[in-house]
Amino acid sequence: MSLNSYQSVDREQLAKDISQIHKQALADIGPADFEHLKKVERWGKVCSLIGYATAWIFPNPISALLISQGSFSRWTGVGHPIVHKAFDKMRDVDKNYTSKKFAQGWRRFLDWPDWMTPAGWHHEHDLLHHYNLGEETDPNNAQHNMEWLRQSKLPMWQRYAIVAFFSGIWKIIYYTPRTHKELVLNAARLQGKPKPETTRIGAWSLFTPQGKALWLQSVLPYSAYRFVLIPLLFLPLGAFAAVSVLINSILAEIFTNMHSFLVMIPNHAGDDVMMFDEKSHSKGEFYLRQILGSVNYPTGSNFNDFFYGWLNYQIEHHLWPDLPLSQYQKLQPQVKALCAKHNIPYCQESVFKRMLKAADIMVGKTSMLKPAAV
Repeated sequence: MSLNSYQSVDREQLAKDISQIHKQALADIGPADFEHLKKVERWGKVCSLIGYATAWIFPNPISALLISQGSFSRWTGVGHPIVHKAFDKMRDVDKNYTSKKFAQGWRRFLDWPDWMTPAGWHHEHDLLHHYNLGEETDPNNAQHNMEWLRQSKLPMWQRYAIVAFFSGIWKIIYYTPRTHKELVLNAARLQGKPKPETTRIGAWSLFTPQGKALWLQSVLPYSAYRFVLIPLLFLPLGAFAAVSVLINSILAEIFTNMHSFLVMIPNHAGDDVMMFDEKSHSKGEFYLRQILGSVNYPTGSNFNDFFYGWLNYQIEHHLWPDLPLSQYQKLQPQVKALCAKHNIPYCQESVFKRMLKAADIMVGKTSMLKPAAV
């Protein structure tokens, strides 16, 4: 998007148009949307059940991929919209599917077995990422986060190799420590305390609040659940069965990391995606940034969307994060038409093309767009 066209967008009218679509969508939400969520949940559970039902036979990528898909869909297709309060205002909905009850207390590993704590991910993703998209304070700003690699003296092929390796372990190495870090910083802010020092080494130390929370709330509980408890359940079938489940569980963890990295990182990275130096100062500018700072993948059917975790509707999601996933399927054509009306680029491409663009940003081959302040 050219600087001239960026500045010429009628932000006031854009805000009115987007608000009108949102108002109609909220009025249309009903039981069918909750049933859609339950369907997504069932599909994910079936993947997990078949994966574990075959994982004990011998180590194999098929069982691991099914377990991985189950974990991925639990996070993106179930936990994601619920934590965003998509069903909080719906009548007669099971309270365990609302943001106040989902994955709370003893239901943590029943509802959402993952490295990240629900509270940490809610603060990092729902608040910091969504309200600071493309800014330096956005915890998912790929260009800013990977500046150390972009500025390194390593050959390009080694930088790409680092990105590829990172994709298999990023949830535990980066995402989980980051969510705990943001919780620690937010707690200090709310208590009126000085900003505590947070370092990469301190993130893993049992002698820092950030590190202690990481080990006691994430690393140890999740490791015990996924890599100890579940394999032990298969011990009656023999030691080989338990070891097979352990190996398949480790493979599934790597696959889940790679799957989520492939889908999530390109959502907001590329030399045709904007990042911003200043905060937005109007509702219209905020909406414009959600469009220009986000990327969609192919959309259209539940089967297709299931493998993307509905993150292929990233533009619609960033405009209205409080909507059920099923609404994005209905609204996507309207948003695309709205962008054409306002002469705003609507970026939608193959996830593999977008992954290459994101990798180019991370290694420093290209840089994101940066408009002048309006």
